[in-house]
Amino acid sequence: MELSLVGLQNAGKTSLVNSIATGGYSEDMIPTVGFNMKKVTKGNVTIKLWDLGGQRRFRSMWERYCRGVSAIVYVVDAADRDSVPISRSELHDLLMKPSLTGIPLLVLGNKIDKSEALTKQALVEQLGLDSVGDREVCCYMISCKDSINIDVVIDWLIKHSKTAN
Repeated sequence: MELSLVGLQNAGKTSLVNSIATGGYSEDMIPTVGFNMKKVTKGNVTIKLWDLGGQRRFRSMWERYCRGVSAIVYVVDAADRDSVPISRSELHDLLMKPSLTGIPLLVLGNKIDKSEALTKQALVEQLGLDSVGDREVCCYMISCKDSINIDVVIDWLIKHSKTAN
């Protein structure tokens, strides 16, 4: 199974990879430059995670790494309310690429351990997820720091690996 993790810088993509891979969390993450690739085995599923840089200069590469993957995992910092509109616009730009039609989308609202984090309903509304019609869309609220819902995310990924083309 191959996945692409995308989202703005500082959303928690690398923390998510580490959380899935080792269950660990580090406060001292450095921004991903370009991309990282990590293979993680969960049960009988090997997940190849492309962790793509979220800075503006890397966003044009996202489509290339999302083609042909089992799912696109879009990570949003749910506690950084100012970044959500940019996140929405980048997500919708990505989903409009014809090469990505039909690829399931898993949106993760990260950093729910922070008091200012949006609710799931608010995140779904602000990202305009209800308007995405040409694919399966799922949204979970997670905390890589406190390992909240990481198991649910892994279960979703494993379920989707079986239906992978």
